[in-house]
Amino acid sequence: MKVEIGNATLHLGDCMDILPTLDKVDAVITDPPYGGILNKKSGHGKLKESLKKYGGGDWDYKPNKEFFDFVCNFSKTQIIWGGNYFSDFLPPSRCWLVWNKLNGKSSFADCELAFTNIESAVRMFSVSVNSIDGRAHPTQKPIELMAWCIEQAGNPETILDPFMGSGTTGVAAIQLGRKFIGIEREPKYFDIACKRIEQAYAQRSLFDGANGTSASDFEQQPLI
Repeated sequence: MKVEIGNATLHLGDCMDILPTLDKVDAVITDPPYGGILNKKSGHGKLKESLKKYGGGDWDYKPNKEFFDFVCNFSKTQIIWGGNYFSDFLPPSRCWLVWNKLNGKSSFADCELAFTNIESAVRMFSVSVNSIDGRAHPTQKPIELMAWCIEQAGNPETILDPFMGSGTTGVAAIQLGRKFIGIEREPKYFDIACKRIEQAYAQRSLFDGANGTSASDFEQQPLI
């Protein structure tokens, strides 16, 4: 199944089935599952409640080496969140991206790490995990974080997320006027992503059409 929303093309299915049918892109920016959430048999507090809420579906599986080899040859730039879980599959990197989650005294990790092939020093972005409005996926990232990733990738024209989840990378891409390709195998998350990206595109169209506002002007607007 394929849905087109403005400059966004969204695919429902397994990324390893769909990727070979696509043309190469400028950047892959993604947050793959690593088989670590649904495999936990116990938890407490917020973790326990999260496991109850998001326990359904088969999204939490670890991609194999074939996926990472394909992605690294499929795009000029790669940003892969959770890259520390895939060290056996990824080459050495001098530039890791760090998300400072501003957790306070939470028992959750203070930071998350993203592998990149960018020739730069390590970079860090601070935004509270609590800034996520209306969380729809257990590993959902803030839109501000994904917009920052796009900037770190050199503002690529075409962005692919083969593990789209609830569509946050796509929302950031649309807000910044980029082309987006998303792939998601779970129908419930695919539907959520379609709705979020459709809303982002509708909002962008309003900004573009209001009072002669240009796309470059829109990029200065606060991210939703």
